[in-house]
Amino acid sequence: MSLDLHVDGPRWRAHLRSVAESAPGLVPVAKGNGYGLGLARLARRSEWLETDTLAVGTYDELPEVADRFPGSLLVLTPWRPWVAPLAPELHRRVVHTVSRPADLGTLAARQPGARVVLERMTSMRRHGMTAVELWDTAPVARRRVRVEGVSIHLPMTGANLPEALRLMDDVVGAEATTVWISHMTPAELGRLRAGYPDITIRPRVGTSLWLGDRGALSVTAKVLDVHPISRGETFGYRQRHTPAPGTASHLLIVSGGTAHGIGLAAPSGGAGLRGRAAVAAKGGLESLGVLRSPYVLDGRSLHFAEPPHMQASMLLLPRGARVPDVGESLDVRVRYTATTFDSVSVS
Repeated sequence: MSLDLHVDGPRWRAHLRSVAESAPGLVPVAKGNGYGLGLARLARRSEWLETDTLAVGTYDELPEVADRFPGSLLVLTPWRPWVAPLAPELHRRVVHTVSRPADLGTLAARQPGARVVLERMTSMRRHGMTAVELWDTAPVARRRVRVEGVSIHLPMTGANLPEALRLMDDVVGAEATTVWISHMTPAELGRLRAGYPDITIRPRVGTSLWLGDRGALSVTAKVLDVHPISRGETFGYRQRHTPAPGTASHLLIVSGGTAHGIGLAAPSGGAGLRGRAAVAAKGGLESLGVLRSPYVLDGRSLHFAEPPHMQASMLLLPRGARVPDVGESLDVRVRYTATTFDSVSVS
């Protein structure tokens, strides 16, 4: 009874090598659920890529990767005074992100000589210092900690080169020799390196590294039970009635539910007309008790019969569709960063 992620190992590894070759100075990012693949696996694969630094999202993720990756560990979430002290063996390996001048003195007092990158605010408006704060903080930081460069976290909208070039002027003003940067294409990185040959560019890459070749990844779920349904019958936790005659012939009980992330949707990123129309259409379907599921049979998406359960889901099989056998696998289309798999197999 499982929701399983299958990885075509040779194809996936070839993609990882390709990304690493196109991004000199690559810093793999392993955070959250490890992009569905698991933090431990990504840490081991980062060592295989022969990179010297692995980036994690938070301090809480350090224990899962520290024993599996021998190099430096960059924490992307900025350091704050409430962060617990590091284990002594990690002092020389962890690179902290400092995004507020006020935090520098506290960190330096608690961990003299700590390794840090200073974060410059970008159009993301999430963390970071203004240009003046960066210029004022950099010389003070060099006297108290080990400054390893400036961090720049750009948005995911693309065409980030103009903003990156503007911010590089601030990097030069801070006398930094290394920039740790996110969300730039290989072509943009090439332009940046050409414009600033004396500065080392370290691209931080997560999604396009681990999930960049979706054809190498597939997800399946098991059919746990198959039940014929007739008009007027009730089913499920909420005792819904079967739909109108001719629309559905069977209920399928399949593995995967809310505990795996099935049916739990993040807020839509579509701000345009098409995105708003999609949200409105989805809301209309939900109001009628009909919602397309991520499960696919013979290339056809199936609908939920009711909201997913914790570890299983009930689906409506359209009349005329092939009736699958118990134990058969269905394809599942999921968002990897929001899904927990029962097993991950890499060939």
